Amino acid sequence: MNPLDWRAMVLEKHAQHVVLIHFPIAVFITAVGLDVLGHWSRNKSLLQAAYYNFTVAAAFTLPVIATGLAAWQWQLEGQRLKGVLLYHLVSGLLASVFIWGSWWIHFRESRRKTGALPLWRIAVEVVGVISVGLAGHLGGILSGVNF
Repeated sequence: MNPLDWRAMVLEKHAQHVVLIHFPIAVFITAVGLDVLGHWSRNKSLLQAAYYNFTVAAAFTLPVIATGLAAWQWQLEGQRLKGVLLYHLVSGLLASVFIWGSWWIHFRESRRKTGALPLWRIAVEVVGVISVGLAGHLGGILSGVNF
């Protein structure tokens, strides 16, 4: 099988999740980097760029979750999850919660227009990056990439 075959990427029953997941991961990690740099340098443009990246990352978690659940239904016909697949689902949902939480912190402050983001947001974002990494690692085990 050719790894660059577009039909295999789009038409396989579980391929959409595997293809889509990389975008919100990259955008979220970029947003965290921009937020940390913006906080450190007190650059409002970087903080605004971080907010837009958090928005895109949060929005893209919805199709990722939908395609992950669809892959579970198609591949396993809705069987009870256990082991690494269950841990992947839980860590993926947890990562999504942290992505949405990071977005919410920035969204709330953008509406208040005080320009004073809470410092604890960095801890939320770092835990989010760790949870994204864990979910990605478990997904890599499931796909056979790590072996």
